[in-house]
Amino acid sequence: MPTHGPTLPKTMKALVTHAPGDYRLEEVPTPSADPGEVVIKVHACGVCAGDSKCYDGAPMFWGDETRPRYVQPPCIPGHEFIGEVVQLGEGAGDKYGLEIGDLAISEQIVPCWKCRLCTTGNYWMCVEAHVYGFRPYVNGGMAEYTKFPAAALNYKVPPDMPTDKGTLIEPMSCSIHAVQRAEIDLGDVVVVAGCGTLGLGMVGVARLQSPGLLIATDLMDHRLKLARKLGADLTLNPGKEDAVQRVLDLTDGYGCDVYIEATGHPSGVEMGLQMIRRLGTFVEFSVMPENVSVDWSIIGDTKELNIHGAHLGPYVYPLAIQYIHEGTVDVEGIVTHCLPLEQFEEAFAKVQSAEGSIKVVLEP
Repeated sequence: MPTHGPTLPKTMKALVTHAPGDYRLEEVPTPSADPGEVVIKVHACGVCAGDSKCYDGAPMFWGDETRPRYVQPPCIPGHEFIGEVVQLGEGAGDKYGLEIGDLAISEQIVPCWKCRLCTTGNYWMCVEAHVYGFRPYVNGGMAEYTKFPAAALNYKVPPDMPTDKGTLIEPMSCSIHAVQRAEIDLGDVVVVAGCGTLGLGMVGVARLQSPGLLIATDLMDHRLKLARKLGADLTLNPGKEDAVQRVLDLTDGYGCDVYIEATGHPSGVEMGLQMIRRLGTFVEFSVMPENVSVDWSIIGDTKELNIHGAHLGPYVYPLAIQYIHEGTVDVEGIVTHCLPLEQFEEAFAKVQSAEGSIKVVLEP
């Protein structure tokens, strides 16, 4: 039994993953907090592009000849959640500075804390880790309640944080990490490709690095409009103009210094390799639905690029909370739709089409 908190209902409403396209709203057992664990009543959970690709059956999630199986159903999806602490297991309150009634979030990864990567401080690359929403051990936030395991990294959120903005803490942490990996110098010409939730966060954070010219690209003009509000000096729609040539013209033919790829589409990688200058820095964050083939001679023989991957948002959750809470990065307008959990099919469809939407949130 938990040491702190009320008795919760025996069952709860939750979205359960069974197979690609087979997601069901079910009554399942409500979690309870064992020692070191935290149970929250979920206020809201964002639908990530990765969730959408999983729902659609992308090979990288369900496994194919080249990738191991990542999703292990049945499980409850969702990792962009925020909620109210309703139970604290023994020691959890002191460990995380949490009390019953606090708003709280958890990093999307639950490390093992035993592998070589964890013991050297690189926990976000843990080889045995679980990520909320893809495996039963760490069920996600598309449910009335969810549990933070004892190995999780949890944080208190300011009580006046609006629920919709709270769902952006996880993607903001990813955006911060990607910009850190970009190593932007003063005066750099920086391109952020893709203005979904993550790309828009990257625009806002990159603006804080004082680039000489900050360019955002996307195929949807409503997203580019928001990118300008977040600090982009110039926005380009590759569907309407030659974005590569435009960047080359602006840089005397050299190309941009930094290119951050957040489109989630192979064309974004190809465009970046053509747009970036020699000795430039290319940051790849996207989760691709399929394998991407490019001319690797550009990376080495032609341009000698610095290629940096970016994964999750390690060590920056407090900063992400601060940026959103204080308005350092103005996230107003990124959440475009808040739907009840029962309308999950509509939510996934909006994310997949991206027409008129950016961040779609489910509320249990």
